[in-house]
Amino acid sequence: MTTAAKAQTLVGLYDAPEILRVVNVWDVVGARAVAALPETKAIATAGHGIAASFGYDDGATPRDLMIDMVGRIAASVQVPVTADLDDGYGDAGETTRLAIGVGIVGANVEDRLKPFDESVAAVEAIVKAAEAEGVPFALNARTDAFVRAGHRPVQESIADAIQRGRAYLDAGATAVFVPGLLDANVTRQLVEGIGDRKVSVIGVPGALAASDYEKLGVARISYGPLPQRVALTALQELAVSLYGGGVVPSGLPALN
Repeated sequence: MTTAAKAQTLVGLYDAPEILRVVNVWDVVGARAVAALPETKAIATAGHGIAASFGYDDGATPRDLMIDMVGRIAASVQVPVTADLDDGYGDAGETTRLAIGVGIVGANVEDRLKPFDESVAAVEAIVKAAEAEGVPFALNARTDAFVRAGHRPVQESIADAIQRGRAYLDAGATAVFVPGLLDANVTRQLVEGIGDRKVSVIGVPGALAASDYEKLGVARISYGPLPQRVALTALQELAVSLYGGGVVPSGLPALN
């Protein structure tokens, strides 16, 4: 498929009645392993995971390195790939243009609770850049209304997320990503305020199951750095076993 066709497919997955489940990857071999599963409809990159794999703190990966890595991932699979592009690197429009150029058809871009007008302008720049490239880019506009909330009351964070989310959708975003540990009550309020099939969440320990979020009208669930942590835990456990006199398990599939 062309980049534009993949983008349209991804937009359709957001709009579908079933919640879009994307497993975050951070390199090519992981992307291929996930894409080989029949259940995989799209791939999401993990900005935190890519940063960690190159020795950077989350959010500190240089733009050229991030674009190169997500481009390699996109080129390695046939399904649509949506990328974590941090906060847009100070020029969200140009970052989007570069991402589309390497085959990315959607993205998360963080507002980091920057001033409201500045955050909306970044969304508008992303949408404008995608339109100029002729790609119906699936922007999963992220608001950090919860993860950067500090000690403010939950209801204030809900109101902030709804205000920002509505504005991002009005500016052309496909969905609104509200990361945080969201229970059923908070999720219900966000969906009612932002829109059915317009809210995206993260699956973290203690969160609802994807099927429960689906019943509440959530469009997408992703898993951020958690898949990488699971993989690294398995690696450490194997290393401990080998150091203790164990052997490599038999029957391993040749995934690399």
